[in-house]
Amino acid sequence: MKTKFSRQREAIRKKLHGRYDHPTAETLYLELKEEFPSLSVATVYRNLNRMVERGEIARISLNGPARFDHNPEPHSHFFCKACGCVLDMPDNNTEMLITVQKEFEGRIESCSSQFYGICSNCMKEKSQ
Repeated sequence: MKTKFSRQREAIRKKLHGRYDHPTAETLYLELKEEFPSLSVATVYRNLNRMVERGEIARISLNGPARFDHNPEPHSHFFCKACGCVLDMPDNNTEMLITVQKEFEGRIESCSSQFYGICSNCMKEKSQ
């Protein structure tokens, strides 16, 4: 189903594209509010949810508000216990998915790994 073009949706997509900090809808809203004064948080959520449903982006939910990832392909994330940042991890979940699928009778549609700890920025702050 084709979605009608929207300047606000395109702006949200562009703000999200290429980012690795996995912003919340609120973060994106605050970053776009000046350019689109009539933009509401509900509009940002609605458009992000539509993009998730269409498989264009991914939603990352843990504790706290959902974060959004421009990359919907299977990959791992690191969650910092100190500052709450979410970072992409270098991995190859696609290979793991293929390997596991060979020995699993059902159909696996995606996979992800999650790592938890303290990010390098928090480690630096702690040592100062």
